[in-house]
Amino acid sequence: MATDFADRWGFPEDKFWLRGERPKEPVEWSEELKRWEVYGYDEVNEALSNNDSYTADSAKLFNIDEETAKYFDGDLAQMSGPEHTNIRKQVSHAFSPTFIDHLQLRARELAEQYATELKDMRKFNLLSDFVDHVAGIVFSELLGIPADDRRMFRVVDQNMDQQAAMTTVNEGTENDYFEALTKPLQPLREMLGKHVDAKLADPKEDLISLLCQVEKLDGNQMTRDQIINFIIGILGAGHLATPLLTANTLLCLESFPAEFDKIKADHSLIPGMLEESMRFLTPGAVSYRATLTEVDLGGHRIPADSLLRVYLGAANRDPNQFPNPDVYDVTRKPNAHLGFGRGAHYCVGSQMVRVETRVVFEVLLERFPKLRVDPDITPLFFNSPDFTGVRSGGMWVRVD
Repeated sequence: MATDFADRWGFPEDKFWLRGERPKEPVEWSEELKRWEVYGYDEVNEALSNNDSYTADSAKLFNIDEETAKYFDGDLAQMSGPEHTNIRKQVSHAFSPTFIDHLQLRARELAEQYATELKDMRKFNLLSDFVDHVAGIVFSELLGIPADDRRMFRVVDQNMDQQAAMTTVNEGTENDYFEALTKPLQPLREMLGKHVDAKLADPKEDLISLLCQVEKLDGNQMTRDQIINFIIGILGAGHLATPLLTANTLLCLESFPAEFDKIKADHSLIPGMLEESMRFLTPGAVSYRATLTEVDLGGHRIPADSLLRVYLGAANRDPNQFPNPDVYDVTRKPNAHLGFGRGAHYCVGSQMVRVETRVVFEVLLERFPKLRVDPDITPLFFNSPDFTGVRSGGMWVRVD
């Protein structure tokens, strides 16, 4: 069943867990790539949760030049320690219950609007014609920028289309890897910088204005570059995650028609369905950590300052944690998946993603009860080995 799923949609071979393959050990050393590969659920959970022994600032292991390093300063995903906790706490106010209530209403309004525009179509592109608009407008409104500027968010897709992954092999070329991550983002940085300047001069009730007022532990406010880096860092949660989760979920439902029938009959199962999609076809399949101290992990003694590649996707298929892990079950309970991370770096926008995607599916199933993946057009996936998901514009659906 697992092999059939992966082969049907054409997932690349490096996503081995999608074919039901299990590593011999939960942790392995890759001599070729000079890094530790962490696959087991318990071991991945430990690396994500133990802030005394592991850090998300894996870039610290590389000799990054000053010009390149400035593009990571302020990125929440790369921060650690008390400063990370301090800034995250202040920013979390933007995702208050009041905002989530507003988000739900706004997402439904937009979803209904775009569904109406598509009502006479026999088929359409699920992402570029529908979901990207909903997620992009909501996120642009959260930031406090014009909705038309959301088109610039698409440059982030270029980073998810690169086939390179972080490794400590070939030392001296690491700047090429990090430059490849940052250079395509320059037009986005320039656009965001103009809005940061405007909010610094005239604050409003939006996320950029909030970031302009965040106070660091040293009493200073975040710099202009730090604010820009922070915004780019959360783009994945604020804009890209909803389209990824939506398309991935539809692939799962198409492959498990009995589960699709359950959802069609009972929309109250949609939240559980989304949790199972995050487990079964985890969009952010891989993350990185660096060891701060010597650690024992998965039966191995790992030195300090070692690079770990932690496989959230593989951990979410660990049979020691999930019975029948290669079966997609929309009623699976418990479902303590790692799709949104774990510990201090648990996705700050996870609730936003859950609400948006739930509303998207409610509207899709209400308005298009015959929704299905177009059998004549193969979905297109991001090339990055760190992500598993359909790229923007990469999924056509039929509704007739």
